[in-house]
Amino acid sequence: MKAAWYEKYGPAREVIEVGEMAKPEPSPGEVLVNIRVAGVNPSDWRSRTGTRGPDMPFPRIVPGQDGSGVIEAVGEGVPASRIGERVWLYESQWQRPFGSAEEYTALPSERAVPLADSTSFEEGACIGIPAMTAHRCLFADGPVESKTILVTGGAGAVGNYAIQLAKWGGATVITTVSSDEKAAHALKGGADHTVNYRTEDVVARVRELTDGQGVEHIVDVDFAGNLDISRQVLKVNGVLAMYASGSDPAPPLPYQPFMRNNTTFRFVLVYTEPTEAKQQAVAHITAADKAGKLWHPVAASFPLEETAAAHELQESNKAIGNIIIKL
Repeated sequence: MKAAWYEKYGPAREVIEVGEMAKPEPSPGEVLVNIRVAGVNPSDWRSRTGTRGPDMPFPRIVPGQDGSGVIEAVGEGVPASRIGERVWLYESQWQRPFGSAEEYTALPSERAVPLADSTSFEEGACIGIPAMTAHRCLFADGPVESKTILVTGGAGAVGNYAIQLAKWGGATVITTVSSDEKAAHALKGGADHTVNYRTEDVVARVRELTDGQGVEHIVDVDFAGNLDISRQVLKVNGVLAMYASGSDPAPPLPYQPFMRNNTTFRFVLVYTEPTEAKQQAVAHITAADKAGKLWHPVAASFPLEETAAAHELQESNKAIGNIIIKL
């Protein structure tokens, strides 16, 4: 079978190879999926560049946590009735050497989720880690119905799913963006209001939109970069859920203001969240998708032979929407 892989850390074009590998067999509890489309996430390039640790955890790594395809075979303990199912995947390569950038992948059965008939393979490959991260940020601390939520970076993959899932959950959504194009993207995802953080005073605008009250919940793409804004717009007993802090991995924390407001800090990494949280996310995302409440925007599509280019685009942070690889 064809696959893309790397055997050392480094720039995409220097280390990613595409060639033939042996087709895997499903172990007990696993399913073998014929991959139709693979998703590309920031965690894929970060892992490839060694930011997750100095040593390669496996001699060869096939990248890709997300994807979609059809179950072709099952391992011991998995019902044969799953053969032929259309599925979307998550955590394909988490603590494993071989992910979704290959024609066939074997992974635990629960990580292959039935895909709605109305959702294409291209759309299904977008769901995985972005939607599950957004779900955890939103619902880990209870329902969001009737709340006002600030989503920072609403044009990003996680941010856009956060907008959609928040609206599905009955919330009002304000989101920050950096351009008119990104504002249009966020509004298409269902945002009620957009704020251009490059040209507007975010704190003043959020206060204006909430009649001076602020928001009950924040889903944040940059904990450090937005910390002062969060402090000023988050209500007493509010939740600050963050899934990245790219501008500073170790920011100083103004303890007293957040302590006085009884702020809940929710750090989110979908890979290590509780099993029950993943199960809830899968159930909710599947229900929303089947109901036609989710939009899966694709920014760019690449063939497997151009996996390095797909990684480069993801690393550039210029794509508005999801990046996929068609097999």
